[in-house]
Amino acid sequence: MVTVADLRIAPADPGEPAIRDLIAELDALMHALYPAESNHLLDFETLRQPHVRFLAAQLAGDVVGCGAYVAYSDYAEIKRMFVAPRCRGLGIARRLLATLEADAVKAGLPLTRLETGIHQPEALGLYERAGYRTRPPFGDYAEDPLSVFMEKALHLAPA
Repeated sequence: MVTVADLRIAPADPGEPAIRDLIAELDALMHALYPAESNHLLDFETLRQPHVRFLAAQLAGDVVGCGAYVAYSDYAEIKRMFVAPRCRGLGIARRLLATLEADAVKAGLPLTRLETGIHQPEALGLYERAGYRTRPPFGDYAEDPLSVFMEKALHLAPA
């Protein structure tokens, strides 16, 4: 029997077929929840750029989740967080987020920021429980009544 103890989170190529399928599932959900102008989705080529860290979560070799961050000079923006519906409630998203945050700390980034939508209560709850707080829009984002902007200070190790 496969359990969450068998979860493996590691860097991956977002262009791999199983990951593309998972991202397509995420995109379909986002398009069902929000109009195009409120979707801020990164495409596969952007997810492959050197300033992007993309991770996949696997259970027994089956891709069940993903997440990424885009590294900016003074923060990491969390993107593409998703867990397959059949695997929700197992703590996979929490572990993915913690792994992304730990990686951002190693990269010397003092903050994580994100944009998520008002129609995603599970995501909002995850981020709030992980210590994220609401903030005004950042980067190239504009105010949007369908968006929630959040950030979290990371604890960098002393140099």
